[in-house]
Amino acid sequence: DPLTLCDPNVPWYSVKEAVLPFARFPGVDTILGPEMRSTGEVMGWDRSFPRAFLKAQMGAGTHLPETGTVFVSIKDADKTADMLEAARVMVELGFAILATRGTAAWLEGNGVAAEVVNKVYEGGRTIADRMKDGDVQLVFNTTEGAQAVEDSRSIRAVALYDKIPYFTTAAGSHAAALAMKAREEGAVEVRALQA
Repeated sequence: DPLTLCDPNVPWYSVKEAVLPFARFPGVDTILGPEMRSTGEVMGWDRSFPRAFLKAQMGAGTHLPETGTVFVSIKDADKTADMLEAARVMVELGFAILATRGTAAWLEGNGVAAEVVNKVYEGGRTIADRMKDGDVQLVFNTTEGAQAVEDSRSIRAVALYDKIPYFTTAAGSHAAALAMKAREEGAVEVRALQA
């Protein structure tokens, strides 16, 4: 019967990623609003989710670093086992962690070392300064509330200007960490969809 549905369980994962033209609009905030439209989409396809996510990032032009420092600042609701796993994976991969006070205290309380860095509004040498100086290669930053979003505007601007990968959700941050770990475990295979 041509209308009979088949088993939807497939042995692979597909991750779709929007390609956004932020680089073409200097000064625009990268928080997605109704005026921002994607210029296309890419798909990563693999038998494991982390590798499919990695391929989607590569296709969208996001280069996930192999070494360096990750800045982690997450809202309380995102202080979960998955975010803790993401931080631990980054340390396993040899990354140092910079974090805001609250996030650093949470990480340290769970056995993950982190260097404290000032938020932008705290003054002194802030995270934006550290990013401008080339000290940060990756950002995991989740915010909550209008003030926190506004406070992180300069971080997003520096990340865009310096092409630092920036993840604004706990799920995206966790996926990025697992993708980077998968990359370390072996070469990325390219396979045709028609095969």
